[in-house]
Amino acid sequence: MARPIAAIVGRPNVGKSTLFNKLIGERRAIVDDTPGVTRDRIYGVAEWRGQEIVIIDTGGIEPKTDDIILSKMREQANAAIETADVIIFMCDVKTGLVADDREIAAMLRRSGKPVILTVNKADRIGDVEEQFYEFYELGFERDPIPVSSIHGNGTGDLLDLVLELSPKDGSGDDEEGVIRVAVTGKPNSGKSSLINKILGEDRLIVSDVAGTTRDAIDAKIENSHGVYSFIDTAGIRRKSKVDDKIEKFSVLRARAAVERADVVIIMIDASEGITEQDEKIAGIAHEAGKASIVAVNKWDLIEKDNDTHGEFVKSIKNALSYMTYAPTVFISAKTGQRIDTLFDEINKVYAGANQRISTGTLNDFLSDVTVRVQPPTDKGRRLKIYYITQSSAAPPTFVIFCNRADLFHFSYQRYIENGLRETFGFYGTPIRLVIREKGEKQ
Repeated sequence: MARPIAAIVGRPNVGKSTLFNKLIGERRAIVDDTPGVTRDRIYGVAEWRGQEIVIIDTGGIEPKTDDIILSKMREQANAAIETADVIIFMCDVKTGLVADDREIAAMLRRSGKPVILTVNKADRIGDVEEQFYEFYELGFERDPIPVSSIHGNGTGDLLDLVLELSPKDGSGDDEEGVIRVAVTGKPNSGKSSLINKILGEDRLIVSDVAGTTRDAIDAKIENSHGVYSFIDTAGIRRKSKVDDKIEKFSVLRARAAVERADVVIIMIDASEGITEQDEKIAGIAHEAGKASIVAVNKWDLIEKDNDTHGEFVKSIKNALSYMTYAPTVFISAKTGQRIDTLFDEINKVYAGANQRISTGTLNDFLSDVTVRVQPPTDKGRRLKIYYITQSSAAPPTFVIFCNRADLFHFSYQRYIENGLRETFGFYGTPIRLVIREKGEKQ
């Protein structure tokens, strides 16, 4: 299930970054009283009622400005609006309704996206009641929600409404039986060539000029392996090279495509080997909890000996040490070499991500692994694990109840995760462990 995407937009200095930090539970955005501090989009994940929501923080929108930096911030916000499922439109009750708020409201209505009008700094409505009711003039379908981004007041109501207004799978393109596959990678790694080969037609522009594909394009195909919707994403460049508005939009759309996908193919150019940028692109899929495949393209162009294949696999495993679960397939998008193998892997990692294990079977597993390796102790206190249950799939997520979460060291969590893979498979997918404390059993 893809996660809903909510973008926080508004004019500068209304508290967007402070709200972003409050929603995701950490200080990731820079907060400052100087307008325009947030120069780019920042991504985070909020968890609410058992559902994860991708939150995008944006630079403030100045509807009518000639300032280069502010105009680029406006373009960034526009890109966020295009790709979000829900828009959180933030205003400031202390300054009241101003002309820029009206301009932004008109722009958001034209977008056709659900808009939640959020009025910040409304810690005590009684003190600002007259200013608050001004915002009804903007004419949105839903009542404004008063919030305090500093104290968190009203954020629960806000997140409730985000979930209510989001498409049920966060993408609006849910179709039963169709596996959604995002093809990601650096510019010119062969993403469009791969999809064209699969489709048997030149549906996507293919060029040696990096960045030819500026947007994410969906292509549906049905074959002997199943039914798929392929999403060709714009190549994700090194951040230092993302210096024009089209490329910045491409990064956002590629990230959004990953969120919409069930399976992510990470394309690597065999002639270049795995690079730092490939690692970052793979990290986007891993952090989003997506089943993933590493596809090494242009393998037909590589001179090989007995060690070539093994050494390349080793380099990938070393570079992508955080996602050793992802299988590697060596392909040629130009000739079609091993495309059938790629489809087999897509089906296998999709099945792995959606696999579910009963609570009874999981607790039998837990008894076995804790006998083999005793839970850790610290200063005479031993970690006691009571039970484990699977809370969701895609990615497989397990809640483990114990006496003290601080004793559940990372190394023991990794041991449990490795045991889950060894016993049940979970091929090609990240696994998430959620540690919860429970009172001592009597």
